[in-house]
Amino acid sequence: MAEVVLFHHALGLTPGTSAFADELRAAGHTVHTPDLFEGRTFATIEEGVGHAGEIGWGEVMERGARAVEALPADLVYAGFSLGVLPAQMLAQTRSGARGALLFYSCVPTSEFGSWPDGVPAQVHGMDADPIFVDEGDVDAARALVEEAEDAELFLYPGDQHYFADSTLPSYDPEAAALLTRRVLDFLAAVDERARRPR
Repeated sequence: MAEVVLFHHALGLTPGTSAFADELRAAGHTVHTPDLFEGRTFATIEEGVGHAGEIGWGEVMERGARAVEALPADLVYAGFSLGVLPAQMLAQTRSGARGALLFYSCVPTSEFGSWPDGVPAQVHGMDADPIFVDEGDVDAARALVEEAEDAELFLYPGDQHYFADSTLPSYDPEAAALLTRRVLDFLAAVDERARRPR
């Protein structure tokens, strides 16, 4: 099965992030959930983003890189919103990546060079989420899909940002269930590809 590193969003390593990781584990995958905030959690996106700014965005990225140093190269990198930054960076720059799962956010691939050959990706966001749509993430996602050999953008109806976090008021059960199915299909395909004779 696939081995996944899942980076949390700006609220920190919340029970909702852990619950999503547990869903992937229940399907047989190995999931690591590094804590970029070293135990801190926040009630609002603004507070969490402010904390990341205090730490320094470079340090947040470095914490993500350090979190995978002892792990194998053939990982799927996943991230929720703020966690997309280290996930996308590692998918693009760490040799051996098997895939990328980018939830609620996407940055231009030029931030980290170019999209690597043979690394599939999924980007998930709501079609009226002001953060995902109005701040340019959806445009970056569309460009990634154009650039990569195997990438998909999934848009869900609604305006919530953290729509797959089952512990938050923004949770959308229907959209979250569809996202989870698509993610599990993606991981199954990654695993099947890895098993093929070379």
